[in-house]
Amino acid sequence: MTTQKHTSDRAAIDRARKRAMAVSLVVSFVMLGGKVGAAYLTGSAAILSDAAESVIHLFATGFAGFSLWYAATPPDPDHPYGHGKISYFASAVEGTLILIAALIIGWTAIQDLVAGTTLQRIDIGLYMLGGLTVVNLALGQYLVRVGRRTNSLVLVSNGQHVMTDMWTSFGVIAGVGLVGLTGIMWLDPLVALLVAANILWTAKHLLRRSVYGLLDEADRDATQALLDELGEARDEGTIAGFHQVRHRRAGDQVWVEYHLLFPGDISIREAHTRSHAVEDRVDALFPDDTVYVTAHLEPRRHDEAHPDGHREPADPLRHTFSG
Repeated sequence: MTTQKHTSDRAAIDRARKRAMAVSLVVSFVMLGGKVGAAYLTGSAAILSDAAESVIHLFATGFAGFSLWYAATPPDPDHPYGHGKISYFASAVEGTLILIAALIIGWTAIQDLVAGTTLQRIDIGLYMLGGLTVVNLALGQYLVRVGRRTNSLVLVSNGQHVMTDMWTSFGVIAGVGLVGLTGIMWLDPLVALLVAANILWTAKHLLRRSVYGLLDEADRDATQALLDELGEARDEGTIAGFHQVRHRRAGDQVWVEYHLLFPGDISIREAHTRSHAVEDRVDALFPDDTVYVTAHLEPRRHDEAHPDGHREPADPLRHTFSG
């Protein structure tokens, strides 16, 4: 019954992820078309920079959709730990594409500052961009919410990219609106430069998270919770001790490893039963994830079990975990 419920929950999560990504892809096409049209009507460098960012976002969304599908495929002989880490790679690709967009926007803005620019039909362009901005706001919040609920880094990254696009558009609306009110044309490329700076900040955040995820950086809060749980099991007498604790994450999958110590006079059956009870407690620490626990059982007098020493450092705080 538990297996059937787990399978049903996983299927519901996969459907929610696919639906969110499909919506994101469709809206990306709408955004691109609308912003290119607004840039063509007004001749605004700021709106054109916003449209350029949408081109990058369209490509990034397509790759994110592929990554979401690939990450959901089951483990195979060549990838026994599954394919979840592609989500970090997707985040890196999206961050890189955003970085390229920022550089292109910045270069275009500098050229317009030097050569000057002329705007036309500002009111129509602003109405178009305003409507698209509202759509992006709703989409970004939706993607982030679904991504966090289903523990999908791909959707969260894509949603944050959409929110960046939304704030970019909002800044462009303010800047182009000031040009219309004041007639100061150099405000338009200045806004484009500010847009580029904002996009660079987002790119840095995405790249940082993807690199740390690929390197299995430790999440200290989650690690401490795991050590506390094992410590409680030791204090209650379920186990005699523990060491070699480490864990890592790939998307919504968590791998936990540890060595558990038991009194030397208990049977292997009893030790296994106690180990399974500890495993249930560890699994409860990650209620929204699929948890894989590997336990190595040892006698309490550990030195007798390993007279030639342990292969790995026996530091009970040693761990690895991706954030």
